[in-house]
Amino acid sequence: MGFIHFLIELLKDPRTIIVQWIAMGVVPTLGFIFLIVFVETGVVFFPFLPGDSLLFAAGFFAAPDAATGKPGALPIMALLPVVWAAPIIGDQCNYFIGHFFGRRIIASGKVKAMTPERLAKTESMIEKWGPLAVFIGRFFPFIRTFMPFISGIFGMRWARFTPFSLLGGLTWSTLFTLLGYFFGGIKTVQDHFELVIVIILLISILPTVIGLLKAKLGKKEPALHGAAHKS
Repeated sequence: MGFIHFLIELLKDPRTIIVQWIAMGVVPTLGFIFLIVFVETGVVFFPFLPGDSLLFAAGFFAAPDAATGKPGALPIMALLPVVWAAPIIGDQCNYFIGHFFGRRIIASGKVKAMTPERLAKTESMIEKWGPLAVFIGRFFPFIRTFMPFISGIFGMRWARFTPFSLLGGLTWSTLFTLLGYFFGGIKTVQDHFELVIVIILLISILPTVIGLLKAKLGKKEPALHGAAHKS
């Protein structure tokens, strides 16, 4: 229950969680950020971790104080290599987990978040875009966790997977971290930080929700057509 409570608090208010980490020191804070981003990307059982909002919050704490020019609590030149390494290493781990154990994990039914609709959406992205789907999928929550896993299952060659994984990991982590770095110091953002995080989460999740709705509606339409023909 303690771990679940921690995840809920991290989703609700990553800024407060990072403040608690910073109180322990810069190195532990960078370690925790690495761990959360790595697990969200690299462990198929944890697709719900808040990678986007955590990166934004980390960038916020790396920004210098707008009034005094005092450096941020996290050094940006140390933060960036950490947020670059975490998703890249995570993708590699998840790819090989999928390659060697993926079919058994799916058959076990233990990954509740890996619904047939999400699996179908991820597979269709791979079929449509090929290895480019690895890059595109990085920007979709849940999909970015499942994409390397399913790439490993369906036998996408490692040499094709890796360049797009590297590019996606670097682009995604840099984008959200620098958004926090450059815009986190704006007074309106500071005064409504939690709202900004919620908006980031909603924008991140929206494409996945739309995709799931389309998949469900697509299943209903053939059923309706079939009923119409029978009548």
